[in-house]
Amino acid sequence: MPDFLPYGRQSISEEDIQAVVDVLRGDWLTTGPAVQQFENDLAAHTGGTPAVAVTSGTAALHVAYAAAGLKAGDEVVASPMTFVATAATAALHGAKVVFADVEADTGNLDVEAAKAAVTDRTKVVAAVDYAGHPAELDALAKTAHDAGALLLEDAAHSVGGSWQGRPVGSIADLTTFSFFPTKNLTTAEGGAVVTPDANLLGRARKFRNHGLVRDRAEQRYPDEGGWHQEVHEFGLNYRLPDVLCALGSSQLSRLAEFKKRRAEIHARYNAALADVDGVATPPSRPGADPVWHLYPLRVLEGRRKALFEHLRGAGIGVQVNYIPAYWHPVFEDLGYRRGLCPNAEAYYEQELSLPLFPSLTDADVDRVVDAVRAFF
Repeated sequence: MPDFLPYGRQSISEEDIQAVVDVLRGDWLTTGPAVQQFENDLAAHTGGTPAVAVTSGTAALHVAYAAAGLKAGDEVVASPMTFVATAATAALHGAKVVFADVEADTGNLDVEAAKAAVTDRTKVVAAVDYAGHPAELDALAKTAHDAGALLLEDAAHSVGGSWQGRPVGSIADLTTFSFFPTKNLTTAEGGAVVTPDANLLGRARKFRNHGLVRDRAEQRYPDEGGWHQEVHEFGLNYRLPDVLCALGSSQLSRLAEFKKRRAEIHARYNAALADVDGVATPPSRPGADPVWHLYPLRVLEGRRKALFEHLRGAGIGVQVNYIPAYWHPVFEDLGYRRGLCPNAEAYYEQELSLPLFPSLTDADVDRVVDAVRAFF
């Protein structure tokens, strides 16, 4: 449809385009100065926490788990209310994923459920900032650290947000971001790992570049020659090129603007839908300063599918986020069964993401609201 409203889309300016063109006209397309610039620019939004740019949010998770030393026999306590990558990347390292239930209202990892799930094999507790609302990071960090584990914050939805006055990226041991086009800023495809721990940071940097060791002081055979490089632990090529990093730096200059507009749209939906009996609007916890990536409307009384089809028929691109991760057949084949996390499953059965992106106009929002109200 010519007037179709997607649930999310990128916001690209002439400045963004020029930033990319400038790199294309320069000497470095990858592993050049724009990468370091983007990492520095991102760190300015994470309380100074250093960043490692990678090729996607999924790559960021894979790199973060590698930095944590995750291996076969280890366990990762994870939220199921997330895109499958949060769990899949842990499983690809050979770890067992232990899904813990979520808070019934926010969809974020429940602290008590996480506490009940940790064991002496737990290596990482992986929380997800669902829809852009930060998880209970302090309590989850304590849960992880008491078990001798690390807290990983999957902040794919929440770059630019804060929890209890501290920016996302400055609290967890490892934080991962996604810069997919629908996210709060984009590098087309891309992601990042941020960590305040120098050892984790070094391991993340090596893993994203094949595990290559070029520092002679760290090499086993340093006298081989000036060309020499070694691999001590396997890694992969997850390098984000300068072209995309330049786009990211340009986008970061507008992150505050994006955040403000997303909050305005979120508030407009809340105000317009608060009195509709058949839905529940998303909450915000004290101390949370979200960057609203999604507007997760809860549709009650089993009417989510009907509303989904009604809105899609009206040219409104609603989406459902997410199928509980362990419902995917790949986890079913590993023995996971439905019923494992009742709150997550109830949340999924009701959730419907309404369109939310910075260029969405007030008239667009009102069109969505009118269509929702007309259904009920």
